[in-house]
Amino acid sequence: MKTLDLSHDTSEFEVAAQFTSDGQINESCALEVVNLLDTQGFAVITDVLDSVEADNGLSIVRRYLDDPQRQKGDFASQTDMLYGRRDFCPLPSNPDVLSYAATFAQRLKPAISEYCGTTRKVLEISTMTSYRGASHQYIHRDPDGVLCLFAAVDDISPEQGGTVFVPGTHKFSGTDMMFDGQADFLTRLYQATCNYSILKHNLKTLWSLRKSASFKLDRREWLDRVFSTRYDNHQPNLFRFLLGKNSVFSFNLRTLWQLRKHRQTLSRYFRLVQTAPAKGTVILYRSDMLHAGPDNHTDHPRYFFGMSIARDMVFEEQWREGYSSHESLLENPQTYGDLLRYPPQETASSDLAKAV
Repeated sequence: MKTLDLSHDTSEFEVAAQFTSDGQINESCALEVVNLLDTQGFAVITDVLDSVEADNGLSIVRRYLDDPQRQKGDFASQTDMLYGRRDFCPLPSNPDVLSYAATFAQRLKPAISEYCGTTRKVLEISTMTSYRGASHQYIHRDPDGVLCLFAAVDDISPEQGGTVFVPGTHKFSGTDMMFDGQADFLTRLYQATCNYSILKHNLKTLWSLRKSASFKLDRREWLDRVFSTRYDNHQPNLFRFLLGKNSVFSFNLRTLWQLRKHRQTLSRYFRLVQTAPAKGTVILYRSDMLHAGPDNHTDHPRYFFGMSIARDMVFEEQWREGYSSHESLLENPQTYGDLLRYPPQETASSDLAKAV
């Protein structure tokens, strides 16, 4: 988005995975990851999977996406889901999926275990796929107290819409003392300025797609995404926006005045960083930091294999607001400890030991 200061340079948030002989990231790697999660709210860990292992994950994702009877997620943008612009698909708790999830839990155990006890629930295992025409999500937080994992099972370019993060906006004890003691006020204000820009970006993009001869965006979809009163917090949906029914942000003159008054302070404290992870990369982030899933400007789907593990007790209704569990996971709940004991996928290459 041209109106926002958005960086694609994630080098300061990246850690190259280095493994011990037992297949876990080594101590120095884990310390780097934990430091980034504590100070910035997210870490980009490269080379967690080799090419064959990533391909295996992509085949799992595609197999379920091709199933017309698959379950679909009940969060994110419901309108994008309705028109096939996104596919947030909870994955079943079967041996293939659990062994793949166990691979991440076990390889990243020294970092994940800093936040998640062995009794903490696995809230979801899913795939998050974005196609051309999806709306850019508004900057938002997920429910508190969760550690989230995104694994790139294919190369992701900036044009495909890798996740956007606002570094340092996660919650912790003493958060309110940050940013000259105005953390909550300034963070909300920065979120609002981002989302005003995203609103304009989405309207402009949808209008160009509506007029495109090569892309199908019919009148009904246009109306559903711009003028509908249906519940959807991640569409430009002007009626809900003007009525103040969008829970992510709403319009008011006081906020516009505050944005003008504090614009220099906001630019000093906050920035947007968009990830474009290479195949085999894992992103770990704290659920309560500001982030968003951008739109995909290409004809190539953007695939993520995702998993969310509770860092603390999670109230069930709040859990349902932000995460979608497959019915098999609800029937057979899994914990982080279960994943640590589960047989991981077979190692694709004989020398996983990039060991030190």
